Amino acid sequence: MFLAAPLVLLLLFTYYPVVNMFWYSLTSWDGLDKTKEFVGLDNYVAVFTRPDIFKVFFVSLFYLGGSVVQMALALYFATILSFSTRFKSFFKGIIFFPYMINGVAIALIFVYFFQPGGTLDSLLEQLGAGGLVQQWLGNPSVINVSLAGTSVWRYMGLNFVLFLGAIQSIPGQLYEAAEIDGANRWQQFRFIIAPGIKSIIGLSFILAVSGSLAVFEIPFIMTGGANGSETFVIKTVKMAFTHNKVGLASAMAVVLLGIVLIMTWVQRKVVPEEKVNLT
Repeated sequence: MFLAAPLVLLLLFTYYPVVNMFWYSLTSWDGLDKTKEFVGLDNYVAVFTRPDIFKVFFVSLFYLGGSVVQMALALYFATILSFSTRFKSFFKGIIFFPYMINGVAIALIFVYFFQPGGTLDSLLEQLGAGGLVQQWLGNPSVINVSLAGTSVWRYMGLNFVLFLGAIQSIPGQLYEAAEIDGANRWQQFRFIIAPGIKSIIGLSFILAVSGSLAVFEIPFIMTGGANGSETFVIKTVKMAFTHNKVGLASAMAVVLLGIVLIMTWVQRKVVPEEKVNLT
């Protein structure tokens, strides 16, 4: 009885829209007409055969690569700051602070950072590397690297907090016993920390994959998807609200959901969830 209200809300605002999305993906609905013409799997065929749609998947590879760098940096800093380090509370705040900033504010900060003659160009010239100065948001060959770097700067704090919390849950006696046995920091990380936070690393991997495919906010505000920076979600939104092809946009959303579910299943198979025993 007490669960009836939340279940109704869950069905109404979560599962019902998902079912509707599946239905729209099988139609040629433009979002305005009362009638929805059934077209079968034509929209799904278009997603995988139209070059202008399929090529945006490759943009996600830049963000996926950035996510790997982001997780590696977050794990490195979380491990370093889990040990006795001077000013570690200060450094924890510095690393987590970008995640608390609004995405629009971050996008505007990095627009000025990357603009011609901006902060990055001035810094490179001061370091004697003026030859590297270029159109960071105008050159199609580097724009996605610039945007992925912005995402790494923003979201590394989230991975850092997850890793740090997991590391701190490991009993301190294990470190003491390892030090008595002569284990160095790398051996402590390899045989104590890494197995102890295996499930958190797996969770972060799933979030990284889904986040890489669903990037929207930063590139949309900074470039609007111009110069080859259009992501799959930006393409989906434009397809629905600019070109009025809600049916095709729904099919793209279903494909994105399917990819995330498949990647989650693969991760579960490769790194199965198991109880870790460190004793």
